[in-house]
Amino acid sequence: MALFRKAATAALACALLLTLPASPAFAHDTLKRSSPAKNAEVSSAEEIELEYSASVKFPFVVLHDATGKEVALGKPRLDGPLVSADVPEPPAPGSYVIAWRVVSSDGHPIEGEIPFSVKGSSSASASASPAGSAAVTPSSAAPGTGAAQPSAAAAEPAGVPGWIWGALAVLVVLGAFVLFRSSRRRPDREEVDAD
Repeated sequence: MALFRKAATAALACALLLTLPASPAFAHDTLKRSSPAKNAEVSSAEEIELEYSASVKFPFVVLHDATGKEVALGKPRLDGPLVSADVPEPPAPGSYVIAWRVVSSDGHPIEGEIPFSVKGSSSASASASPAGSAAVTPSSAAPGTGAAQPSAAAAEPAGVPGWIWGALAVLVVLGAFVLFRSSRRRPDREEVDAD
């Protein structure tokens, strides 16, 4: 019976830990800014820039068009919190999504998506801007959006990823199972020893 109480106490403690929100000390890095910005309408996109709240590692950046077809990009370059990738062929007018994944400074992977569109214009600039970011003019930006606006923070999942919750739930179930099995075996052993 004492073992059952210990198991119940351990299960309750695990359940309480699972329900507590993550403290800011354990928060992953976030995407601070992107170029093109989230939901921006740009005249061209020669380079993709992603700036994070801290230095990141192992950047992975993919660009898809509206049909899901991958658009060729240059190898992502890493400079502390800044990840950039060249777009060798100017994208045709239409909708696009930047999918990114990096390893946060705390060692955990983070990922997100940034939708944007390239407007159809015959006067699209073919040269990169001095900063190397995608050209966004005031007339080409959608109302309320701009290149300097912080973006894509909402695209990043908040809190603890689902796979961590799943792993913790499996550990709780396995722990309860092991404790239950060990508590059932002890009376059997005592009876065998008594004979």
